[in-house]
Amino acid sequence: MSEKLRPGWTTGACATAAAKAAFYALHGQGFPDPVTIRLPKGQSPSFPLALMGQGYGEDHRPWARAAVHKDAGDDPDVTHGALIWAEISPNAKGQGLTFMAGAGVGTVTLPGLPLAVGEPAINPGPRAQIQDNLLATCHDLGLVSPLDYAVTLGIENGEALAQKTWNPRLGILGGLSILGTTGIVTPYSCAAWIHSIHRGVDVAKATAQEHLIACTGSTSEKASRQLYPTLSEHAWIDMGDFVGGFLKYLRQKDKIPPSLKRLTFAGGFAKITKLAQGHKDLHSSRGHINMAALAQLAAACGADDTLSAQITQALTGKQALDIAQAALFPLAEQSAAQALQQIEALLSRQQQPLILEVLIVDRQGTIVARQEKPLG
Repeated sequence: MSEKLRPGWTTGACATAAAKAAFYALHGQGFPDPVTIRLPKGQSPSFPLALMGQGYGEDHRPWARAAVHKDAGDDPDVTHGALIWAEISPNAKGQGLTFMAGAGVGTVTLPGLPLAVGEPAINPGPRAQIQDNLLATCHDLGLVSPLDYAVTLGIENGEALAQKTWNPRLGILGGLSILGTTGIVTPYSCAAWIHSIHRGVDVAKATAQEHLIACTGSTSEKASRQLYPTLSEHAWIDMGDFVGGFLKYLRQKDKIPPSLKRLTFAGGFAKITKLAQGHKDLHSSRGHINMAALAQLAAACGADDTLSAQITQALTGKQALDIAQAALFPLAEQSAAQALQQIEALLSRQQQPLILEVLIVDRQGTIVARQEKPLG
C-alpha cells in the first residue's frame, strides 16, 4: 500500500502565522511560539517561529517582526522551506489595514490580475486570512477595532525563486506572490500551476492579445516562438499537462479575451495524441496512448494493414511516430486534426469566432504537423 502524501501550508497561511505572532508582540504579549491560526475552512494549524524581533522605526513607530519556514508537505513546491516573514506597525487612525511588499514579494505591473497595478502581490485570499486572524486577536486582547495597522510581508530569496515561476511573465516583478485560498497545499494538486494558467489568460485579456499559444513544455514553446517571433510575451501560456484546466477556464463566461482571433496548442506527439483521444490531463502517469485506437485512426486515413499493425505494437508515442514517418505516412497530421476536434467540442459553448490551431513538435523542436480550423 502506498504511503499517504502529507499536505502542507500555503505562503498565505505562513504569512498569516507570522503576522499574528508579530501582532501579539507589538501589543506587549510576547511572541507565541508556536503560533496557531484559523483557516477559512476551520482548521487550526500551529507554526513554530524561525525569527522574532522588535524595535522602533525612524518615525518612532514601534514594529514587530516574526517569520516561519514554509512547509509544503510532500508537494514539489518551489517555496518549500522558504522563510516567510511579516512585520506589523501601527497606522494612523482611520487608515485601516494596509499591505506592503517587503524584500522577496513582488509588485503587480500589468492589468488583469485580481490586484490593481502597483499593489503588492499579496492575493485577496491571504489578505482576508490575515485580517480575520488579526480581528480575532484584537478580540482576545480586548483591543478596539477597526484595524489600523501596516502589514509588510517578505520572502527570503524570493526574487531569485520567482524566476522559477510564472511571475515575470504575468508582470509580477521583484519577487514571489503570497497565495492560497484555503491555506492548505494538497500534494501534487498543482494548484499553483493551474492558478498561473488562469492568471495568464486574465493578463492576455487585459492586454488585448489577438493570439494565444498554449504549450505543453519548453520544446514546443521554443518551436512556436520561432514560428511566431513577433508575438507579445503575454501571448504564451505554459499549460504543461493541464489542457483540461486551461480549456475549462476558457469555457467560462467572459474569460476568452474579446480581442482573441487565434488560439494555438503546441506540444509533442504523445501529449497531443492523448488530447486527441480525449485525455484532459496529459501527464504520462495519468493515462497512456491507446495504440489500437491510434492504428485505427491511421487505417481510416489510408494506412495499410502492415503499417497499422506496426503502430498497434508500438511501445511509445515516439516509436509510433517514427514508424509512420519511415513509411512517409502523415500520422502526426491526423492526430493533430483529431485533437482539433476535441478542442472544438470542449469550446463549443463559445460564440466568439476563432481560428483553432494545433502544432505537433518532435523532440528536436521541429514542427512535424500543423492543423487549423475555425471555431464559431
